[in-house]
Amino acid sequence: MKPTPQHSEEALARAANSRLVRDFGLLIKSATRLEQRIDSALRRECGISHTMLEVLIRLCRKPGEQVSQRQLADDLTLTSSGTTRLIDRMEEAGLVRRDPSPGDRRVVLVEPTAEGRTAFLRAAAVHAKVVEKYFVKPLAADDYAQLTGALSEIDKALREDTR
Repeated sequence: MKPTPQHSEEALARAANSRLVRDFGLLIKSATRLEQRIDSALRRECGISHTMLEVLIRLCRKPGEQVSQRQLADDLTLTSSGTTRLIDRMEEAGLVRRDPSPGDRRVVLVEPTAEGRTAFLRAAAVHAKVVEKYFVKPLAADDYAQLTGALSEIDKALREDTR
């Protein structure tokens, strides 16, 4: 398809090669590659996926807390059905247990099992090793602090804009 006169080759190339497109693409590519490295290491060394680790992180954050499947879906930005399937797999693997909420029978609470807590500690160490190697180590300490500060500001802006 040839560009129309109002869509010149130069205008298309300028838009496709803009600094914003390039910089955001670099962020997405880096995050995706890092996530792939983490997921591969976790599967190889612990037998769980990165998403399973994210569930365990959320469940182990506050000892004794039971988290609803709905809250997990929101926290992990997964669909309800995707969260249900993930928790099904984790329950089959002995990592989590489901309990009905005492206050609302429609709510399903999820908590880590003893095996899930053990798996979490092993996986957290693998995760930390990969993050240190590819996210922390390539940067000078000041650059790392500046990067994480900037990411926090971006996250804050995105959270505030949804209110």
